[in-house]
Amino acid sequence: MLAAVALTTVAHAVPWTVQVRDASGRPLADAAIAVEVNGQPTQAPPQTMAQMAQRQRQFQPYVLVIQTGTAVSFPNFDTVRHHVYSFSATKTFDIKLYAGTPARPEVFDKPGVATLGCNIHDRMSAHIVVVDTPRFAKSDGAGTAHMDLPPGQHRLLYWHPLLDGPALRSQPLRVGSDGGTTELTLQLKAD
Repeated sequence: MLAAVALTTVAHAVPWTVQVRDASGRPLADAAIAVEVNGQPTQAPPQTMAQMAQRQRQFQPYVLVIQTGTAVSFPNFDTVRHHVYSFSATKTFDIKLYAGTPARPEVFDKPGVATLGCNIHDRMSAHIVVVDTPRFAKSDGAGTAHMDLPPGQHRLLYWHPLLDGPALRSQPLRVGSDGGTTELTLQLKAD
């Protein structure tokens, strides 16, 4: 029965786009976008893996969006060692000075934003945005993110590194029977 409901929802999904801009109208890359679909319970995915790499003394990607329960590995592709940490309420961890890939990935089991740093290289920072839905994306250089969503009333969640604080913002979202585009204008700290 659940499989039939899931297939029905997927079959009726329509293309939806969000356009993310700052208050001046410039497109914003790296905005985390998630949609909680009304009437669909959130379910934990089977153990999924994601990666937050270190290359050229930077985290890559700068913003990583994952679903709650995802295990994240932190491979170090640099010739220097890194010491990765997060003191965020969403996920606190400390991977001591290392080269290569730590043996154990970190499982992110609470929604929210975890800000990462390197204890050796102060300019290194990144963010892992954890959401309780399998429907998520990140805006590209043109400020757009695409998803297939069922028509109806849903909840749009969003976050950007230049917003004040680590909390995800939310607003109602209506998706029409033909999909469409939603404009999202963010008031950033730098504005």
